[in-house]
Amino acid sequence: MKVLMGPDPSEIYRPEGNKNKEDFRNYTSGPLQDRVYNTYKLMHTYQTVDFVRRKHAEFGGFSYKKMSVMEAVDLLEGLVDESDPDVDFPNSFHAFQTAEGIRKAHPDKDWFHLVGLLHDLGKILVLAGEPQWSVVGDTFPVGCRPQKSVVFWDSTFQDNPDTKDPRYCTEYGMYEPHCGLEKVLMSWGHDGPGRVCGMGAAGGSSGGRGSSRLWGPAARPGTISPCPEYMYQMMKFNKFSLPPEAFYMIRFHSFYPWHTGGDYRHLCSTRDLDMLPWVQEFNKFDLYTKSEDLPDVSELRPYYQGLIDKYCPGILCW
Repeated sequence: MKVLMGPDPSEIYRPEGNKNKEDFRNYTSGPLQDRVYNTYKLMHTYQTVDFVRRKHAEFGGFSYKKMSVMEAVDLLEGLVDESDPDVDFPNSFHAFQTAEGIRKAHPDKDWFHLVGLLHDLGKILVLAGEPQWSVVGDTFPVGCRPQKSVVFWDSTFQDNPDTKDPRYCTEYGMYEPHCGLEKVLMSWGHDGPGRVCGMGAAGGSSGGRGSSRLWGPAARPGTISPCPEYMYQMMKFNKFSLPPEAFYMIRFHSFYPWHTGGDYRHLCSTRDLDMLPWVQEFNKFDLYTKSEDLPDVSELRPYYQGLIDKYCPGILCW
């Protein structure tokens, strides 16, 4: 499927009336800087090969909760992403902002609109008690040397033991050239496979604003957490009837060092590079539609419920 580029949303959406494209993802200054830095410091300390492999081994069969997609969207009303320097409002609004931006630019691709709504739903695992550093933020490959476009690359990896392990501290680390991102072990995050153990007192914040337990007794703090793999794997498990491009965008939309920073190309396959324009097209809306001008969700729900009924209906396993 060929990508038909929509208009750059940064030219349309102006949060606070005057925010320019270059003002997004400002990691050097701003009122949320300390919160953002601390989240990435914890992430870059504890996200290791052993940590991620352990979580893969522990990950079960999506048996923690059963609910619909719209119920999951509603749960994001209780989450503010502590890694995001651009917003300080619940993630549920960001989901609708992203979806509506895509809808305006790509009116004929209803599946793409739904991707905008779905893309951050893995963050609900924060509300199960998982620390935000194991759920939110940009993702990166573990098992090889962090590249310079990783956020806070020069000041947050010093305590990560993999950076001193000769198996993992080189450019390729444990990977072969152009092995393909399918074979790369990514850090845990909300997009794709994964669960994570809590790290005790060092684990940092255990949830977002208004967080609450939502999984019941089967899910204990420190037993599950999402990654940019979680939502991707959950969609596969529940057999969402979306095109391959949708799954790819969900899986890698938080891999900013790749799709925006231009790094890690030495690990990419031809398929990864073919899919890259789709991820970049999605990213424009994920980033530049963030605005304090919050949408009227009640007006939008019927349209998106129709898309859910079409592509991923009913009660799903999470």
